[in-house]
Amino acid sequence: MKKTIFILSAILIAGFSFGQMPEKFVKAMEPKMAAIDTTMTVQGLTDLANSFERIADAEKNQWLAYYYAAFCNASAGLMVASGGDMMASKADKTDPYADKAEKQLSKAEELMKDNSEVFVVKKMIATLRMIGDPMNRYMTYGPEAAQALETAKKLDANNPRVYLLEAQDKYYTPEQFGGNKDEAKVLFEKSKQLFETFKPATNIHPNWGRGTVTYFLSQYK
Repeated sequence: MKKTIFILSAILIAGFSFGQMPEKFVKAMEPKMAAIDTTMTVQGLTDLANSFERIADAEKNQWLAYYYAAFCNASAGLMVASGGDMMASKADKTDPYADKAEKQLSKAEELMKDNSEVFVVKKMIATLRMIGDPMNRYMTYGPEAAQALETAKKLDANNPRVYLLEAQDKYYTPEQFGGNKDEAKVLFEKSKQLFETFKPATNIHPNWGRGTVTYFLSQYK
């Protein structure tokens, strides 16, 4: 009986979630969802961000399109930042991505406040700002990134993307600055465990990151 009630409740919740979104919006979003986890080039992510922004501007009261546009721009910027000397300033190349992502995420947050997923992307943007010029920005954007991730965790302690980003920080940070690949593995495994039970509200709600967790865990074998 309890199982039946749970299933019925899940169906009603899913129906309610979709009911808040115009069918035209959902149909525009659905074909792009697979690309979230499979686009691996700066240009591809930039194009995807532009596509989401066009959808967002057509449906100005839907937070998800602005969220994904911000996520794609932040991801593209982080990809740009990953090349060359990590300690060298490259803010002239990375800040434009952070600027776009920040504006788009602000629009998402206006529509969806106190949301863990929004703060996950806030963390990504703060990290992008920091590594654009780490020597001069660490003291400003390091704490900002950490605070955003902590807020994301408080808003939803079962969000697997929170632990994925926390694990990546531990993985890439030099040991003298607090990095630790063994601790990162524990966090990657926690993210993987949470992904096994995570259910997005709809098929266009955030569900990215599984492949990234799998990749990092494969590096330990």
